[in-house]
Amino acid sequence: MAKNNKAVQKGPDVILIGAGIMSATLGVLLKELQPDITIEIYERLDSAAAESSDAWNNAGTGHSAFCELNYTPEKEDGTVESAKAVKIAESFEQSKQFWAYLVQNGFLSDAPNFIRSIPHMSFVWGNENVNYLRKRYDALQKNYLFHGMQYSEDRAQLADWMPLVMEDRDPDQPVAATRMEIGTDVNFGALTRAMFRRLYDMPGVRLYFAHEVRDLWRSKSLGGWKIRVENVTTNQVRDVQTQFIFIGAGGGSLRLLEKSDIPESRGFGGFPVSGQWLKCVNPDVISRHQAKVYGKASVGAPPMSVPHLDTRMIEGNQELLFGPYAGFSTKFLKSGSYMDLPKSIQLSNMAPMLMAGMHNIPLTKYLIQQVLQSPEDRLAALREYYPDAKMEDWELEIAGQRVQVIKKDEHEGGVLEFGTEVVSAADGSIAALLGASPGASTAVSIMLDLLKRCFPEQLATETWQQKLKEMIPSYGQVLANNPELGIALRKHTSEVLGLGVYEYTPTEN
Repeated sequence: MAKNNKAVQKGPDVILIGAGIMSATLGVLLKELQPDITIEIYERLDSAAAESSDAWNNAGTGHSAFCELNYTPEKEDGTVESAKAVKIAESFEQSKQFWAYLVQNGFLSDAPNFIRSIPHMSFVWGNENVNYLRKRYDALQKNYLFHGMQYSEDRAQLADWMPLVMEDRDPDQPVAATRMEIGTDVNFGALTRAMFRRLYDMPGVRLYFAHEVRDLWRSKSLGGWKIRVENVTTNQVRDVQTQFIFIGAGGGSLRLLEKSDIPESRGFGGFPVSGQWLKCVNPDVISRHQAKVYGKASVGAPPMSVPHLDTRMIEGNQELLFGPYAGFSTKFLKSGSYMDLPKSIQLSNMAPMLMAGMHNIPLTKYLIQQVLQSPEDRLAALREYYPDAKMEDWELEIAGQRVQVIKKDEHEGGVLEFGTEVVSAADGSIAALLGASPGASTAVSIMLDLLKRCFPEQLATETWQQKLKEMIPSYGQVLANNPELGIALRKHTSEVLGLGVYEYTPTEN
């Protein structure tokens, strides 16, 4: 668009768009690595972590691959692929190291407010699924990160682990479960807000709520970038200059990335998936379930819709959720516009989006079925996990929006990705995070990748290298291949984060 002659405000070194867990993580990393750096954060809503990072909106709270079956697909030859699960488990360990550093250094004052221990379990039924889970367990035992996992087909054992799930279940139904005691529940909303409170008090950092970035473009005269930002309360508009922009606006990132017009952004599209929870309102039922129990996704279901009966701590209260139930909306954000999807379609991404749609017809059918579900249909799905569930004990809660990445593909024209992707300019002056799962849980490793792309010179310095190793002791090493270091760090982070004493249990295989 044509730019007018607005006065340009002299800006900071870095602009972060969106006040979610990604921007909070990058902001803290940069201030710790370079204390004199200046940062401005712009958030369109009136509080931090109000979209995907909020506990009620977040489909997963502590993805460590212990229980999420979509990270361990069964291949055509019948073997189970564990590489993605190992990578995610390693990334989550990096996140815990970083959080432990922040707690130890007074950056976060009270770890139990955002992270607690809760067993992670996978539960399946039917002979085929039981065989799969057994093979998954065997595959994961090859890496020490999953040692201590328990596998059982014994109904009495399973009833002890998850009484709601086993009570009044068909006694002839083959069932199996795995259990990982060192699983966690992470309230990313609480964590994000705590990080921003500390950032806000640091010199050189400004945080603007109710400010929406309307446009951005390269600054030819001054170098770097300019953003056009509007105060949505007063409608005042101003332009701000900066040398680096991170677009961490959740589902809103795609439209801003398109406005940047960098070559690397072309061909990317987004497919929004909405969600709903069933929230338990019966305290007696809530108190009887103490775990995150994940099952297998339906055919055609997106990863964010893997069903789970999920214990969470939110605002000091124990909650019990089931879902999420998927849906479709053209909004890219929960508080977004129904025009988000149509406005994101451009000549450069039209073909990939059409081809991705053709290749994902089962997903389309699945979403239509989910949208048309009645309350009785949702209750029937819940009863597969909790046979005695009663309608009056549950109410519907709206979850967050997720925008799955669509990208060009040489062979298929366009593919739908179910992960996260950092898209950055060749010169490293702008980067955006697209996608959803596993998202928040691996925020630290994602931001480390961003630093490598966008701050390569600074990252090569001894100062940054030493500081990163102080914050994340496993930095620069493949933690999955280093049991001695990994076990020691798990013991350390468990103690600092108040997760109890970690005792390493070697596999019996």
